[in-house]
Amino acid sequence: MSIREGRFDEDLDPAILALSQSISFDRRLGGDDVEGSLAHAEMLHVADLLSAAEWEAIRRGLEEIREELERGTFPFDERAEDIHMNVEKRLAEKIGAAAGKLHTARSRNDQVALDLRLFVRRATREVKDGIRALAAALIEKAERHAELVLPAYTHLQRAQPVLLAHHLLAHVEMLLRDLGRFADAADRADECPLGSGACTGTGLPIDREFVRRKLGFARLTANSLDAVADRDFVLEFEAAAAILAVHLSRLAEEIVLWSTAEFGFVRLPDSVATGSSMMPQKKNPDGAELVRGKSGRIVGHLVGLLTVMKGLPLSYNRDLQEDKEGLFDTFDTLALSLAAIRSTVEAMEPDAARMRAAALDPASMTTATDLAESMVARGVPFREAHRQVGALVRRALGEGKSLGEVAGPDAPAAGDVDAGIARKDLPGGTAPSRVRAAIAAARARLAAEKGDEPRTAEPDRA
Repeated sequence: MSIREGRFDEDLDPAILALSQSISFDRRLGGDDVEGSLAHAEMLHVADLLSAAEWEAIRRGLEEIREELERGTFPFDERAEDIHMNVEKRLAEKIGAAAGKLHTARSRNDQVALDLRLFVRRATREVKDGIRALAAALIEKAERHAELVLPAYTHLQRAQPVLLAHHLLAHVEMLLRDLGRFADAADRADECPLGSGACTGTGLPIDREFVRRKLGFARLTANSLDAVADRDFVLEFEAAAAILAVHLSRLAEEIVLWSTAEFGFVRLPDSVATGSSMMPQKKNPDGAELVRGKSGRIVGHLVGLLTVMKGLPLSYNRDLQEDKEGLFDTFDTLALSLAAIRSTVEAMEPDAARMRAAALDPASMTTATDLAESMVARGVPFREAHRQVGALVRRALGEGKSLGEVAGPDAPAAGDVDAGIARKDLPGGTAPSRVRAAIAAARARLAAEKGDEPRTAEPDRA
């Protein structure tokens, strides 16, 4: 079976065939292709475009094909180019001429758009589950170490004392935004394109709503040209994935830094670290480093598809075959990165003494801002307080003393890290009471982001 039969006399050039085939990667859409074909074939039967016997033969053949795909015994054929023609070819081998009616009122253009939307819908659910699991691990770690103090950093230099829980919750905030982005992208992907045909629909009496209900989509696509040419839903998935990957990379970078001898803020157990082929003493945070490194790969897939799309006139163009490999790799890489960084977060153990010592280090003077604010509380204008404390910092450094030793009447503010943290008692601040409330709020917000159940078919309407 070949779509070249009838129009073409010559065999396809081997190089063009090799370039054209996509079965080496779009075989991954096999289950989605069968699911869409079952809904389409049942609709054709309801519309009297398939007899009962034809519908039953097609249904039985497609179910057998689905089992072959799941067992890994499906005989893929590169000469059939893609997953759609491979499924149709296999169906013909099983049931004969009736298979030729399956493609009635359908093009590979709307077929692949459907398959991709089904894949993105499923992939989004799995990614969101991974985000929730990582966020829950961070919240658990924050709650377990709610009173632990370390320096907050700006410009990678010690800035002000902060609670570790507050720091970890900052990453939770990023993940909660990621959940919102994926939910938003999933909503726009939730449209059924089948029935759009090659580009202008079909003149046959099909029922697009029947297929939409069967497949559980929220709505139909509104324009046939756009339906077969649109890959915004893939771009939005990849854009959300790229932002999430950047967030995972930032978390991974901190774990890498914190596990160094120079910081010493966390200890990584053997289960999440690797060694060196040459240096016996080494214990490397390779998992975190790879999560950091793979973020660039995910961002690259987004840029690649944007570049493909930017020059395409309406409607379908074969360039769109390039939408799949990046999408599949984005999902696989992201799912693995989420699992790896979650395992690392769960396993890492904070070193409370090292963290607190860094916050109290006299040379870092992390309480300088607290000292300036204590002056403001006595009526000193902030800019004047800033100038005076800057001079005290210079003096302390020159004399090898702590800030508290040169602070005079404001010495308590310069030396009490815990009191300084407690004074950050405002919404979003690092005061212990605020952080405890933020932990509870984060748990509640995460619980409100309930797991996504697979969309089920709507009941048929009379």
